[in-house]
Amino acid sequence: MLKSMRKSGLVCMAAVLFAGGMGQAHAQSDNLFDMLFGGGMRKPDRARSEPPRNAQPAPVKRSPAKAPKISGPSYYSYKPEPLVPVAFSEISIPATEDTFAPALEGVSFREALPMLEGVELYAEKEITEAIVAFYSKRPDFIWVSGHQINERARRVLRVLSEASSHGLSDVDYTVGVPSSDFSYDDLASRQKELIRFEMTLTARALRYARDAHAGRVKPNKLSGYHDFPEKPMDLVQSIGFMANMTEADRYLEGLHPRNDDYRQLRAELEVLRGAAEREIIVDPKTIVRPGGKSAEFAKLLKIIERDADDAFLKAHGAMLKDHQGSEAYDEALVPVIKAAQESHGLKPDGIIGPRTVAAIAGVSKTARIEKVLYTLERLRWHPSELGDTRVVINAAAFNVDFFENGKPRLSMRTVVGRNSNQTTFFYDKLETVEFNPYWGVPRSIIVNEMLPKLWRDPSYLDRNGYEVINSQGRKVSSSSVNWGRYGANVPFGVRQKPGRSNALGELKILFPNRHAIYMHDTPAKSLFQRDTRAFSHGCVRLADPRAMAAAVLDVSVDEVSRAIETGDRSRPTRRKVERDIPVYVGYFTAWPQTDGVIAYHGDIYERDAHLKAALEKTTDIRSSSI
Repeated sequence: MLKSMRKSGLVCMAAVLFAGGMGQAHAQSDNLFDMLFGGGMRKPDRARSEPPRNAQPAPVKRSPAKAPKISGPSYYSYKPEPLVPVAFSEISIPATEDTFAPALEGVSFREALPMLEGVELYAEKEITEAIVAFYSKRPDFIWVSGHQINERARRVLRVLSEASSHGLSDVDYTVGVPSSDFSYDDLASRQKELIRFEMTLTARALRYARDAHAGRVKPNKLSGYHDFPEKPMDLVQSIGFMANMTEADRYLEGLHPRNDDYRQLRAELEVLRGAAEREIIVDPKTIVRPGGKSAEFAKLLKIIERDADDAFLKAHGAMLKDHQGSEAYDEALVPVIKAAQESHGLKPDGIIGPRTVAAIAGVSKTARIEKVLYTLERLRWHPSELGDTRVVINAAAFNVDFFENGKPRLSMRTVVGRNSNQTTFFYDKLETVEFNPYWGVPRSIIVNEMLPKLWRDPSYLDRNGYEVINSQGRKVSSSSVNWGRYGANVPFGVRQKPGRSNALGELKILFPNRHAIYMHDTPAKSLFQRDTRAFSHGCVRLADPRAMAAAVLDVSVDEVSRAIETGDRSRPTRRKVERDIPVYVGYFTAWPQTDGVIAYHGDIYERDAHLKAALEKTTDIRSSSI
């Protein structure tokens, strides 16, 4: 029973009101109640239960009921796509085939094909099937002219050799290239060499095409927090494109994402690979509080002094010199650390932790390269063109940006899901803005968080501004419900009335999805001042929701304010987003800021680590076939 509830998705701080279960009538028996909660619903059999006279009554033992739970998504052990051999024997050439007759001088495809007997070429199943299908319909060389590889082949080989510039692995596309020298006295060996090259280059070019188009890793196999549509590709058609183009390299290069974020990250990768490592490396996991001591602290002081501008040195230079090389975090240095934190946009709390270290000392070159590689891979899961007008939520950065006509219009802080209620990674389209909304409490929150309170106090919801809705859509009193009767299959919906204490605040911006995630206001404004802002049940809280609503509706903030403040604030009103605006609920630990500078962020959900493992497994299985 509980297992069936796991598909309800991410626990979100704002969810669809009656998702999954409002239409289910209660059908639990008293026996099931007894089984779940150890209840005593039956009258005792006096003949069996009456104690003997003068016997002391046995103490009543009551086992506490175990609260039901609805679990969220999980991470999987990634299994890369297996490789299979190309079935060359299934390439069928009709006996009367003369459409693709060989040149008067050169290797004949028909004569060379049988020489593949015993040759093993491994590739992904979809690729092997495309090779057999294409060459059965078009039995001719693509990459060979005469007795040599042709210009088309040389162009594609160049693209494959430069795969690392896109964050791909060069070894995944290795092709043995025949020597230009050969003997006319041994044309049979040349034929075998060239037909093997033909098939290998086709297989590796197709792998490159698929990787450039959709990525090396299938995201939905990483975890239940990844939700991306398939990016299908007609591989037989892809071979045909390359076969009919002298400049086949242009076709392959055009399959990579075509957006500014991807281009900026590629440029960053090139710079990083050519740059020297930073000379002062600070342990990224360093934590030092005032009064503490650490060798890493001395390094941080040196970096602060090295990178400080004149104004900073004028205010704190003397203190830095007095404590030069000190491993002790003296109280006198707290204002220096706070000033350094503030200059990097962090909360100036004077406590040195991973975010402060990353901001002041930067991330190591190796770590930055890895973060860029992961982002390039993740961008391949998205549409190639992201749209000139779009919303990009980056959970790893706790930030959201709104772009209009290709230019940044708005940027603000967000609060995203805590680690146990992670914000899902997907994309969608904006649909509506709702003012003075109800909060439809997700079933997982009802079961996991509210139900234990309701067992103790059935009137809890009535007293705290919630409404209980039965399966017929009618409101009922919370105190009238026997909440201990249902376990996880509670046949009621719960919603919080609009108002100042409502969890969604004044408005929510909807892009309907099966994870019930959206952007919204919040009464908990103080959380936006924190550096790490993972506190929600999965949805995205906005620091300035009125500004975001105005941007997506293309109206003034004053108009949004009037929509919220006029009329009956106890009843929700909606306004449709008239424009086509995609929203990317992303997770990018390296990402271009609106000024074009690449910023690096912590891996709060450890998704980089899972992606790294998946990429390594993919490389391992591919390298085993070379």
